[in-house]
Amino acid sequence: MALSVPGYSPSFKRPPETLRLRRKRGRSLGAASGPAERPEPATRRAARAAGLPLHPFPVGGRGGGGGPAGARRNPFARLDNRPRAASEPPEGPPRGQQEAPGPFLDSNQENDLLWEEKVPERTAITELHQTSPVSFSESDIPPSESTELPVDWSIKTRLLFTSSQPFTWADHLKAQEEAQGIIQHCRATEVTLPQSIQDPKLSTELRCAFQQSLIYWLHPALSWLPLFPRIGADRKMAGKTTPWSNDETLQHMLMSDWSVSFTSLYNLLKTKLCPYFYICTYQFTVLFRAAGLAGDDVITALISPTTRGIREAMKNEGIEFSLPLIKENGPETRKASGTGLQHGEEQAVSDEDEEESFSWLEEMGVQDKIKKPDVLSIKLRKEIHEVQMDHRPESVVLVKGMNTFTLLNFLINCKSLIATSGPQAGLPPTLLSPVAFRGATMQMLKARSVNVKTQALSGYRDQFSLEITGPVMPHSLHSVTMLLQSSQNGSFSAGLYAHEPTAVFNICLSKDKVLDKEAVHEELANCGLHPKTLDHLCQTPILGKLSLRHVEMSNYIYNWRS
Repeated sequence: MALSVPGYSPSFKRPPETLRLRRKRGRSLGAASGPAERPEPATRRAARAAGLPLHPFPVGGRGGGGGPAGARRNPFARLDNRPRAASEPPEGPPRGQQEAPGPFLDSNQENDLLWEEKVPERTAITELHQTSPVSFSESDIPPSESTELPVDWSIKTRLLFTSSQPFTWADHLKAQEEAQGIIQHCRATEVTLPQSIQDPKLSTELRCAFQQSLIYWLHPALSWLPLFPRIGADRKMAGKTTPWSNDETLQHMLMSDWSVSFTSLYNLLKTKLCPYFYICTYQFTVLFRAAGLAGDDVITALISPTTRGIREAMKNEGIEFSLPLIKENGPETRKASGTGLQHGEEQAVSDEDEEESFSWLEEMGVQDKIKKPDVLSIKLRKEIHEVQMDHRPESVVLVKGMNTFTLLNFLINCKSLIATSGPQAGLPPTLLSPVAFRGATMQMLKARSVNVKTQALSGYRDQFSLEITGPVMPHSLHSVTMLLQSSQNGSFSAGLYAHEPTAVFNICLSKDKVLDKEAVHEELANCGLHPKTLDHLCQTPILGKLSLRHVEMSNYIYNWRS
């Protein structure tokens, strides 16, 4: 039989009684001695000798007081980690007042949040907002109110509409309504709806027009591969079947068909039967616009983002282009302003600039005492400046007029247009158009409505949403908003998620003259767009390098943020 030992705990749930008594006795002795009799540690003596501010010893000992003065100091903190006085301002905003992401979190904001998590904890939140190259959508441009939305030339990947009224009219279209919507699109039928529809679910005209606004044209069309977006899509395409990756004959056939489709689209654009189209490669995106759109009187092409290699190749092919977001006196603009300068003339111009830059040394009489940088170092410095803007919005290239035809031939024969390795190896770029062209396949944006319960002051209320996914081009965005204006009685909100490399297409280009709107509408009457949508796309862009992020309509008045 085991003997009972005082202070022994057989279950080991709590320490023995003797140890607890010793700890209590030690604390009482320390408290009785007082802070004046306590020996000072060596670390505090060294810190005091260095002149660092120190946290004072607690008056009531380690366990006494119970207040802030009696709290034990963190031994792993810095020596200058003293308590903040009441008069000192806090380092950052209060936890309850920090900005939270909005209800619609776009791709830029997701990147910002991931980037913020990698920054050390001691970095202030205000510093993150100052150093971040991409800011939150609510802080870029103040909200604006208008009866019309500004034109947005970026491609949207997702639209999320919310309203207090249901979107059930957008679901389960009948076979006749679907067929009627396709016919209206192919024949470019103009549909005019009333300002307000009493019962949208019973409106066949509304449902057919909605089907019509979801149609777009695509080449190439491979049902098992996501062909948009192409930039950064290697992860989505990984593991997919690509029989052309190792077959040169099949790659040649795919590229031949793509060249025919591209040429067909350009001819439609030139004859003003197609308003615009996109070319999406694995490196950059090209937007071709017909004359009259965005306030330009000639065909324009915007390429973004670009690299120094692409710009040099275009210049070698004789393509005249400009960099709209670079100052006129920049070195890149001077080089890309035209192809009339030969190599010798360019070298002479650069030598003259160098002589002018060092002429002030001769005036001071110290030209022999200061070593001038050699030609090679100056050239390397200029090349570094050119490479720094690669893959950025500032690298957007503008091609105008007949140079777009030269760009057409350049893109068809450009070997770097197609990836040579990875999941996209051997796959031609994606062509997106609002109208049919040779070799194109009709596609449909995916739309679905969801009904949820949201908490309100009086309980729960119904919140209805409509989600549209796919490559949403500018004409589709405008058409859908016109339909929702009638079906939702002029009250809805929307979150717009853009493909970021295409947001820079909203820059305002320099205009040589003001166009006659009536003449432009007459010339583009057969381009396949609704007259109101065509008038919308003829507006001069005002968003700059940004795109629409949030749109809210109340009482038929738009309130938008970018």
